[in-house]
Amino acid sequence: MTDFIALLRAVNVGGTGKLPMSDLRDLCQKAGLGLVRTYIASGNVVFASDATEAEVKALLEEQLRAYAGKPIGVLVRTAKELAAVSAGNPFPTASPNRTVVIFLDQPPHPGTLAGITGQDGEEVSVGVREIYVHYGDKMGRSKLSIPHAAAGTARNMNTVAALVTMATTPPD
Repeated sequence: MTDFIALLRAVNVGGTGKLPMSDLRDLCQKAGLGLVRTYIASGNVVFASDATEAEVKALLEEQLRAYAGKPIGVLVRTAKELAAVSAGNPFPTASPNRTVVIFLDQPPHPGTLAGITGQDGEEVSVGVREIYVHYGDKMGRSKLSIPHAAAGTARNMNTVAALVTMATTPPD
């Protein structure tokens, strides 16, 4: 069994895509995923499965479409991959609640950094299948636009650290 973390796009943010985490847990358990746990009400779920990452992603997206009646994007990482994302944070001394990781299905496009607009002091760096952004004091007022990140979903470093802990610690 592999420990996975699924990050849902646009769930319970700004009043759109309401999905109670209890329903998400039930949906995952009914889909045959094991040791299912959720973290905060923004679409973070930790579980174990014998399936591949691609199979888990397809299964969850199918189940979520049936539940919501519309597509809900899902980004999946193994516990080991998420730990590497956390360890690879290029802004380790920056405030973790002002630093986000934008998770992508594929490696960042080679033109990602060149395509950024509205940058005014924010620091941006690309990773393996993610983009790191340190907003600093601009958090909440930033005009930063990263067109190649449009299909991704962002989590701050506090959330990433909590998910790594959940995924690497046996449940009670």
